[in-house]
Amino acid sequence: MWLPACSFSDSDFWPSFEDEEPAATVSSSVQGDTTPPSRSPDPEVVATAQPRLGTTNFIPGGVTPGQQTGTFVGAKVAELRQELQRLQSSIGQQNDELQRLRSSLVNESQQYHGTIAAVNARLQVGTTPGNPILVQQFQSAQQELDRLSKDIDRMNLLAAAISNNSTLSSYMSESARAAFSVSGAVDEDHRQLAILEDETNRTAVLIDRLLKETTEDIRRQTTYISTERANLNLLSAGIKTGEMFGGSLVNKAVLSAGLNQIASAGAPMNTVGRRPLVVVRFDRPDVPYQQALYATVSKVLEQRPRAMFDLVAVAPTIGGQGQITQNNRKARRHAEDVLRSLTEMGLPPSRVAVSAKTEAQIKSNEVHLYLR
Repeated sequence: MWLPACSFSDSDFWPSFEDEEPAATVSSSVQGDTTPPSRSPDPEVVATAQPRLGTTNFIPGGVTPGQQTGTFVGAKVAELRQELQRLQSSIGQQNDELQRLRSSLVNESQQYHGTIAAVNARLQVGTTPGNPILVQQFQSAQQELDRLSKDIDRMNLLAAAISNNSTLSSYMSESARAAFSVSGAVDEDHRQLAILEDETNRTAVLIDRLLKETTEDIRRQTTYISTERANLNLLSAGIKTGEMFGGSLVNKAVLSAGLNQIASAGAPMNTVGRRPLVVVRFDRPDVPYQQALYATVSKVLEQRPRAMFDLVAVAPTIGGQGQITQNNRKARRHAEDVLRSLTEMGLPPSRVAVSAKTEAQIKSNEVHLYLR
């Protein structure tokens, strides 16, 4: 089915991307039913699966009891033993907190994905723009994602506390080694000191593993939440129009190329002689261009993850100077609307250069999207 004011042929729309300027031909407006067709489930449409969390349970090995020897070194050994017991108790509490946060993240993620799946299922079959039921579900999804984010904040605090214990364990290991050189010790002191040093070193290794796994959990979950924030923005755009899009455009680009940074679009290039990817013809109110726009840019980014775009507001030169000025203003507003739609779909504004021009051959305001 062709969308009004934004129709094109697949063969013209997608020539080989090895060519420097892929283009689309645009026909005149097609009137008729604008209900989006039913589509097969797209795994990208459902919220991104939560990345795995670590599974290790970090349980300290305990501290071997000792006997008083009455020496200065023996007293130092007893003091270090008590410090190690307190350290291991702290590690146990931190491990319990980590396991609790992991469980909470999994449960909250399941609730979030369930809400998102319900919204996408309704959008897939088509619904009214701004459906209040979907708006309410969207707000619930936002709250669930906020709870996930707060758990990550708590995990960051936990990582900081674990790091402090790592510093303490290093100090204790050095203290145990230094105690061997203190004079006035008996053989029992050195025997107990050797056991204590081994247990302190094992505890230090356990803390390092705990910190590493906690840090990895934070890194993966932070990326996941950032991705879902972008997908929620796109879902909001879908609810506004009553139709389903897919994954966030910027996430598509990053996943396709493994990019961490996206360059700025810079100044717009001359569009003379170039054929646009999309022409949105605003020849009537509420032109439903969003689905076609998303499909186009999404496919471009799959093949050219670093792609930049030129968005041009085109106004007709009809009537007197006052009418031309009014057309220019309307065309610019339409271009701003299209740019806002692209942003809601996840495309950073820095990848789109916006400009304006007039054309004598057109009869209504248009917005053209070009591949840089």
